[in-house]
Amino acid sequence: MLEPGKDGLGIYDTILRSDAVGKELIYLKGGGSVNPPTHATIDAGLHNFYQDGKSVFKYAVTSMADVAAEIMERNNLKSEDIRYLVPHQANKRIIDATANRMGVGPEKVMLNIHKYGNTTAATIPLCLFDYENQLKKGDNLVLAAFGGGFTWGSVYLKWAY
Repeated sequence: MLEPGKDGLGIYDTILRSDAVGKELIYLKGGGSVNPPTHATIDAGLHNFYQDGKSVFKYAVTSMADVAAEIMERNNLKSEDIRYLVPHQANKRIIDATANRMGVGPEKVMLNIHKYGNTTAATIPLCLFDYENQLKKGDNLVLAAFGGGFTWGSVYLKWAY
């Protein structure tokens, strides 16, 4: 769990964005209050994840990299100020593009996609768990993600313990 901190630690800034332009490119046809699960919707495969990978990839590379760079600019951070980029683990090329845009080398990128693959909403928490013993109080972290419905964002935080 992340939360605003005390004593100059915790979350400093967030940027959250969405653009419905991608609603037909990455989604579930079934579920939610509009199309709740029934035997018919499950039999029809409406609860299977759909993604137009090539289109989503193009948008994700730009969006995730832009928002990570923007949070650095808004907070006057340089690449040497960042201890780790903690990226959504969807695709190594997206992660590399984000790190390149931020000017951070691979040694500053939390990476575990090779262990788990894309665990969707769990990728960033899993990275923090896997790297927890390498973090020190006051480390600057930039979290960046891209997801369904074309949502993306970044968080700048100082590690609190």
